Amino acid sequence: HVQLVESGGGSVRAGEDLRLTCAASGAFEEPFSTLCMGWFRQTPGKEREGVASIDSLDITYYEDSVKGRFTISRDSAKNTVDLYVHRLQPEDAATYYCAARGCRGGYRTGLDSRQFHYWGQGTQVTVS
Repeated sequence: HVQLVESGGGSVRAGEDLRLTCAASGAFEEPFSTLCMGWFRQTPGKEREGVASIDSLDITYYEDSVKGRFTISRDSAKNTVDLYVHRLQPEDAATYYCAARGCRGGYRTGLDSRQFHYWGQGTQVTVS
């Protein structure tokens, strides 16, 4: 049973920083270090959008509007992936989801949500 659990959401003031964490557990088909991990966000009435991902070579991808403010990082010892959000803006308010899929062999997902197989339940971020 594969599980992704997001944490770190909440109400934050504009201009502040936030760290979201995704903890992965269960029987993935390959080691955590070779999984592609992604962060997506969604607001009511809008499609889910990819904001950051990291592949099996730890190459990172960012949506243009968040480049320079969001940072994704992996800790394979803890099976976690963090999303650091700097200088929060009102438009960052959303439910943030963590996603994963196997990427052994160098498979790349970029920010395409259709490429990811496993999803967390989401953590909500509000910006005041």
